[in-house]
Amino acid sequence: MSTPTHCPYCALQCAQTLHPVADAPLPVRVDARDFPTNRGGMCQKGWSSAEVLRAPDRLTTPLVRRGGRGSPLEPATWDEALDLVHARLAALQEEHGRESVAVFGGGGLTNEKAYALGKFARVVLRTPFIDYNGRFCMSSAAAGANRTLGVDRGLAFPLGDLGGADAVLVVGSNPAATMPPLVQHLAGARSRGGLVLVDPRRSATAKLTDDGAGVHLAPVPGTDLVVLLALTHVLVDEGLTDDAYLASMTTGWDAVRASVSRWWPERAEAVCGIPADTLRRVARLLAAAAPVHGGRGAYVLTGRGMEQSTQGTDGVSAAINLALALGLVGRVGSGYGPLTGQGNGQGGREHGLKSDQLPGYRMIADPAARAHVAAVWGVDPDSLPGPGVPAVELLRRLGTDGGPRALLVHGANPAVSAPNVSEVRTALARLDLLVVADVVPSETALMADVVLPVTQWAEEEGTMTTLEGRVIRRRRAVDAPGEVRTELWVWAELARRFGVVGGFPVDAREVFDELARASAGGRADYSAITYDRLDAGEALFWPCSAAAPEGTPRLFLDGFPTADGRAHAVAVDHRGPADDVSAERPVHLVTGRVLHHYQSGAQTRRVAELVEAVPAPVVELHPLLAADLGVAQGDPVRVTSARGSMVADASVTDGIRPDTVFLPFHWAGELSANLLTNDATDPVSGMPEFKVCAVRVERAQPAAALTPDLSLQEVPA
Repeated sequence: MSTPTHCPYCALQCAQTLHPVADAPLPVRVDARDFPTNRGGMCQKGWSSAEVLRAPDRLTTPLVRRGGRGSPLEPATWDEALDLVHARLAALQEEHGRESVAVFGGGGLTNEKAYALGKFARVVLRTPFIDYNGRFCMSSAAAGANRTLGVDRGLAFPLGDLGGADAVLVVGSNPAATMPPLVQHLAGARSRGGLVLVDPRRSATAKLTDDGAGVHLAPVPGTDLVVLLALTHVLVDEGLTDDAYLASMTTGWDAVRASVSRWWPERAEAVCGIPADTLRRVARLLAAAAPVHGGRGAYVLTGRGMEQSTQGTDGVSAAINLALALGLVGRVGSGYGPLTGQGNGQGGREHGLKSDQLPGYRMIADPAARAHVAAVWGVDPDSLPGPGVPAVELLRRLGTDGGPRALLVHGANPAVSAPNVSEVRTALARLDLLVVADVVPSETALMADVVLPVTQWAEEEGTMTTLEGRVIRRRRAVDAPGEVRTELWVWAELARRFGVVGGFPVDAREVFDELARASAGGRADYSAITYDRLDAGEALFWPCSAAAPEGTPRLFLDGFPTADGRAHAVAVDHRGPADDVSAERPVHLVTGRVLHHYQSGAQTRRVAELVEAVPAPVVELHPLLAADLGVAQGDPVRVTSARGSMVADASVTDGIRPDTVFLPFHWAGELSANLLTNDATDPVSGMPEFKVCAVRVERAQPAAALTPDLSLQEVPA
């Protein structure tokens, strides 16, 4: 029987149908299914997603190091593994306090798992130290939206709305590579010459602006904020703002208007490198698309290229200010939104994986929020820990005096995905106990003392929340192999060992029903959503509650969820990257994804056709820089930052600025771009500055082989 579900990768959550296949190497065949986000399309990752179900090194039994650190991982029973985890955690907490244990989650976990993991950390372990890899993804977008619009829901409108707009401004995102089916939603803006891309590379998405379809702006890396300030300056200077909207729907606009007055286009050009006349032309293009000037509508979209910065929250605020200036937010056919990256990056932060949040997007320091959630959980509010620390700070503290001595990792691979990853690996090695639950032996799992094999997308029930705030169903199509278990079962078993009997159901539907009750009244209210409604095909966007039982596809149509019902425009200014170019390191490094791989590559680097398409990272550099370095196509190039160095083959292309090189971040070990990236963080969001740092680039000696090494030899067959 065929099973309707959704792709395991990005937040577009393309709809799939899984067809059982008897006596074949793979248990299912994957077909695309028509759905409002993907409209029957999928990228290569989606089409090949079944390959990971039967990866040659799929984890199928628990593994432990019986001889301690340095001994091999050996197969174990579930009882042995969980008894060991419980005993070690209990002993550490007895000796060093509850804060000696930390939890690190992932943006690919279902809503049910994200909720249960947050509950497990706070009710069973009673530790404040929980955060997740979504801190590396959406935290600046969340912080900017919360302080300006009063709520963080990724896109505040259905993705299909983009198609009717005259103009779409995309800052720091490359959806043609990261979520290709989204590109069809840009067709309307392209047909009207209104697609504007801000990216230092001539990416696949930037190329969509060719032949009169729009404008590509290639600023100096780290200056996206200057571009936004200058565009807003032009709108103010030329009288193109929607003054009636600003007067009735916002506060703080006077301060914003004063702040952008300092960023006239000629000054901006000197910083960001975009010609002043081009900045004026783009501002006028956006204004002409706005309803106040008779246009069909316009959208401002942001991505990690701008947000993964020490000024990422301010960049998001500037993008929202630009949208507010034109009266876009809260109007059908117009708006602002960030393009969420991870499959459930939205739901993960809504239901308890962030260090300062409880389910329903409640803040853990709020007494009323603590009381509500504690009542659902059946515990004393005073027993709940307070806020923890964001991911980068959490990882820094591992194994230090007073820091966590044990870490449980679920759905993440920080040994590859974290910035300044050499320091993270050192921190992981300092731990007394590292426990990793995963589907394959990721690089983090290979460092662990205990490895727990868990289910993946086609083997489990649950829900996910898309980049538009739409809640969707994940359905089980195949049985998990070997001794694989769902994390819901793992946490229930560990809770029982800690003496917490009940409160951790294994059935995903039961977990969701509790999540819905815990979220009731919160900003992310799921209380009227049920499996029955989702299974019946209802399109349900949160908030979905007794007050809004049909859900809320479009936010802000009746105002903003702030104390005064208005958007709070925030004046911001440009500071520049924390690690800017210098005589010693004169080139900007930017990082990002490639079409055939995803996140840390732990899954996609196990799919033969994806590895064949892109077997290893390459360094993109401009012909002028290549000539200056004496580098030809395919030559090995060494890239060195203040934190580390790596070597990859050169890809010489005129699709990048001459002062910039690009590396994808999907590889591990000596091929990891995160050996170079900066772990300086945004002071508001805690987001690390992945996307720009200063490097020295030079021709390297030929290496024996610049191919990825999965280093799986120590995992038993």
